[in-house]
Amino acid sequence: MASSTTNKTVYKVIYFNHDEIFEVYAANVYASELYGFVEIETWLFGERSQLLVDPAEEKLKNEFAGVTRSYIPMTAIIRIDEVEQQGQAKVSTAKMATVSAFPRPPAKTDK
Repeated sequence: MASSTTNKTVYKVIYFNHDEIFEVYAANVYASELYGFVEIETWLFGERSQLLVDPAEEKLKNEFAGVTRSYIPMTAIIRIDEVEQQGQAKVSTAKMATVSAFPRPPAKTDK
């Protein structure tokens, strides 16, 4: 099977943003010159349909309207995949795990 050079590369980027998880698609993803950041350019969103509007995708379109390039901290990145085709951008609530200290015996006090 021969590969076609006309196909554009599409990346799916999943990352934390405050208390939400963003799943977005972009044409360009780089290791940034700003230490500790991933650079994302050329956001890809689905074409608007007159009949069906996804509120999550609309939220992301509005969030990135007029944005040329974003710098996402590497610690916020969950995953970056090179995919064959663009999917639908999503926003979901992050379910953070609660961490509690391991129980330990009470400290001895000498009086």
